[in-house]
Amino acid sequence: MPSIAPANRSADLLLGHEKKPKGSFLQRLSADDWRFLLQDDLRGRSFGQDEHLPLGPGDRNVYMIWDGVVRQDRFPLGDWAGAPTVTRFRGGGQLVGEAKLITPDSAVRTRCLTRTVVIPCRARRFNVLLGRRTEAKIALLRSLEDRNRSDELVYTLTTLPPLERTGGLLAHLADTVGSRDPRTGSVTITGPGQKDIAAALQLAVSTTENALRTLRYSGVIEARYRQFVVHDVDALRHLDAGN
Repeated sequence: MPSIAPANRSADLLLGHEKKPKGSFLQRLSADDWRFLLQDDLRGRSFGQDEHLPLGPGDRNVYMIWDGVVRQDRFPLGDWAGAPTVTRFRGGGQLVGEAKLITPDSAVRTRCLTRTVVIPCRARRFNVLLGRRTEAKIALLRSLEDRNRSDELVYTLTTLPPLERTGGLLAHLADTVGSRDPRTGSVTITGPGQKDIAAALQLAVSTTENALRTLRYSGVIEARYRQFVVHDVDALRHLDAGN
């Protein structure tokens, strides 16, 4: 069972939605549309590391990620032992479970890689928002388009060498879920481990380990247990660009 945050009223808990990562749904949502959503007395729920969001077929909520990182696994050919998976990481400001807006019994396996705070909203209520407020609908569509384009650049360019693909994913995570140290400029990515990175890129774990080892030896990153410290995000972007 997930741990539920104390009964935090939305007005007290959910300040600063516009400061979420650039291009995310919450960052794009206007203050007026945010207040419209909060009229439903939305509250944050806290899930511990390795707990799952209840995004099963019986759940009727969409979830706005306020803080934390989740791993989502989809099974396009069916969920059976050894089935191929599509793995993605989502972080603060992102909406997950969006398929429930059109297919209520949709499901996606969603595991919290860190302590994660989400804002559940009934899909029906969310559809009311989209129907009444055109700008909110545009904010959602633009955030999903941004996410799709990022996914294409980060996850699907399988012809690139593993080092470039690994560096590109770490640069993406630094931008979307990383925490910057204002003193050093380093960015810490907490949550994904080497096996998560390998699954997302559809690489062998040993291949991913070799790529991360190269990045460590070059001084670009430090790798710890379920944590990466990026010392030079620009260098990772150059790897992503093939430079």
